[in-house]
Amino acid sequence: MPGTRTLWRPTGPAELALVRDSGWREWPPRLPEQPLFYPVLNEDYAARIAREWNLPRDGEGHVTRFDVEADFVSRYPVRQVGGRTILELWVPAGELAEFNAHLRGPIVLVRSFLPDHAGEPSRETARGGDPPRRVRVGARARGAGRGPPR
Repeated sequence: MPGTRTLWRPTGPAELALVRDSGWREWPPRLPEQPLFYPVLNEDYAARIAREWNLPRDGEGHVTRFDVEADFVSRYPVRQVGGRTILELWVPAGELAEFNAHLRGPIVLVRSFLPDHAGEPSRETARGGDPPRRVRVGARARGAGRGPPR
């Protein structure tokens, strides 16, 4: 999409339900203990967080993709928070409504990580997007418990 930047967001089931309730159009407000919204710059990093953090903590992890107006999102510097590909933006919670106003197109669910003992995977698909790739992993994912909540 011209004039946009594609970002990804790892998320757990509670946040994903709020996104779904918005019609896949906006991110929910942050909780008081969450001063920043952290979209990431690549799908691999988002998948790593969803698999290694959200899955063990929340019982499932999801990766979403969305486009934001490039001119608008350029106000947020890229933060390298680990290796070369561990890149994210830090959007202050108070700016999230404005950030949402600059989304272009729906938020799309692209991947779900579910525990191998959870039975059949969800039939969830994102409106306007391709069905998500579902990855079944053991309940004790490698790296569980590492890294900060996002």
